[in-house]
Amino acid sequence: METNGVILQYFEWYYPADGTLWNKLADEAEHLPALGITAVWVPSACKGAEGAKSRGYDIYDHYDLGEFNQKDTVRTKYGTKEQYLNMIKKLHENGIQVYADIVLNHLAGADENEKVWVKKMDPETNVDPISEPIQIEASTRFTYPGRGGKYSDFVWDYHCFSGVGYAADLQEKGVFKIQNEYDTKWEEVIGNDKANYDFLMLSDIEYRNPVVREEMKQWGKWYYETAGFDGVRLDALKHITPDFPPEWLDFMRENFKSDLFAVGEYWTDKKLDQLEKYIKATQGKIHMFDVPLHYNLSVASKCNQEYNLSTIFDNSLVSTQPSLAVTFVENHDTQPIQSLESGVEPWFKPLAYALILLRKEGYPCVFYADFYGTSYEDKGKDGKYHKIEMPKIKELPKLLVIRKHYAYGDQKDYFDNSNCIGWVREGNDEHPGCVVILSNGENSEKNMEVGKQHSGKHYVDFLQNVNEEVIIDENGTGTFPVNKKSVSVWVLKEN
Repeated sequence: METNGVILQYFEWYYPADGTLWNKLADEAEHLPALGITAVWVPSACKGAEGAKSRGYDIYDHYDLGEFNQKDTVRTKYGTKEQYLNMIKKLHENGIQVYADIVLNHLAGADENEKVWVKKMDPETNVDPISEPIQIEASTRFTYPGRGGKYSDFVWDYHCFSGVGYAADLQEKGVFKIQNEYDTKWEEVIGNDKANYDFLMLSDIEYRNPVVREEMKQWGKWYYETAGFDGVRLDALKHITPDFPPEWLDFMRENFKSDLFAVGEYWTDKKLDQLEKYIKATQGKIHMFDVPLHYNLSVASKCNQEYNLSTIFDNSLVSTQPSLAVTFVENHDTQPIQSLESGVEPWFKPLAYALILLRKEGYPCVFYADFYGTSYEDKGKDGKYHKIEMPKIKELPKLLVIRKHYAYGDQKDYFDNSNCIGWVREGNDEHPGCVVILSNGENSEKNMEVGKQHSGKHYVDFLQNVNEEVIIDENGTGTFPVNKKSVSVWVLKEN
């Protein structure tokens, strides 16, 4: 039987550093399938430079999943290796796939510094030298004494990195291009926000070094054989040469799991062409997060009825490459006070989730903070601390149930009004279909055709935002209402 897939991003940036996440997810594994969750994206499980406080993206040791006493801790922010593997086992027992977060761009927290020849670069371009070659102390030697060579005896040194973001002896931050044997220039990448955007932060991995490529493949082998994940989320692809991730995926798919799922983070602001160039360069081997659609949703939520809802999918990946688009409303990078803050206003989130969950195109990803709610305090760009509340979206569980049980079949769009749009999912042999209507303005209604086979039948709003019933006329058409700045999802009334 056909089942609509949904990813749940099971973390947010400010989740407490108390080692509970893996156990929390294991405990909830049996409850998630009823809501239609078919896959969970979990954060980077590897030991980070900040130890138990690290969110996993300042990655220190790929082989430490919370097993070794490194960076003053055995566990990671999220728990121990044993808890991590138990969580995966529980999810698999309940038919839920696990997508592991993979950080291939950089390392952090080196065990030793090395004398390295570099050129300091203009940070606005990354390519214009603002110094002659100088020798600095760089954090580029990773020996992992706490692991003692278990699983891998590979030692990272400056030959494995193309640049660093800090000169330890000078106590100076910057962009320092290592003058190594592979090239005095950065690797070629697609992102054009700067003249070259290979360098992002920390110790940038050099993929022109063949031993680095081989080590990352061997780590992928070890990781899969250890954890048995079903897919991967690839971090910071904009800053990695586009030829290595598909090579790594080919290796993984050919040797271990032929249907290994992959979705990439490539943050493009509103530049759809960058995503499409990356898809072409990687031969369509990687799904991509639909960042342009996220920005459309964010802008729509702030513009209220001034936004033309009929254009909501313009310039989105789901409109041009629907089979490769992973759609989302928010994630850990967009939540308030984060560097890419671009939130969707709470009033619009039920509409936004209807737009990604109840349509035929795209593979939707639900954000932890929208699912559970969260609150936190952090320093903003103004230097002051702010207390942030992100309420859980009360309509979200019902929207997920509608996706699981109703949102199937052909799709007929009614995008003929700037403030009120709708569509019909016609259903199939196993699922009855539904009618969706959204308004970003006043109370509204729309005539939509569900088919003559439903003449005389009654439809009700599954979300219970509208109480009256809709009766389908002899032509198979109904007049479906929606409240102002709201969404209603109409389904056949059960006898």
